[in-house]
Amino acid sequence: MAGIRVSTVIDATPAEVWDVVRHVEDHVDWMHDAVAIRFTSGRTSGVGTTFDCDTRVGPFRLTDKMEITRWKPRKAMGVRHVGMVTGTGQFTLKAVRGGRTRFTWKERLSFPWWMGGPFGAAVGGEVLRMIWKRNLKGLKRIVEGR
Repeated sequence: MAGIRVSTVIDATPAEVWDVVRHVEDHVDWMHDAVAIRFTSGRTSGVGTTFDCDTRVGPFRLTDKMEITRWKPRKAMGVRHVGMVTGTGQFTLKAVRGGRTRFTWKERLSFPWWMGGPFGAAVGGEVLRMIWKRNLKGLKRIVEGR
């Protein structure tokens, strides 16, 4: 299982950051590994929302099936991965001095055998950490540019 954590400070309040991240369908605008998001539930926000995210990391392409498990406006969004890659993830937003927000992204993921299982998780975790750091730069650019 890969444990991945990345974080950044965004020059905006938690409410302003949440106004961007709460729109799950727009995550493709700042997540470089997310190609497309398709909702599979009747809802598009809140606990119980399900969606498929077409993901591309190098030569690997897969559809990540997810369900939102936590939804605390301006504070946190959690997901469960139930497709080929399984695990849990969460975004947390914490107010910091100067009207800014510390945005933290944590994931615990298990990879299938054909992606190397535990070995793939170790290597893949490092690759994803680099990609997600880049993703947070994209999120920061979008939020701060509003």
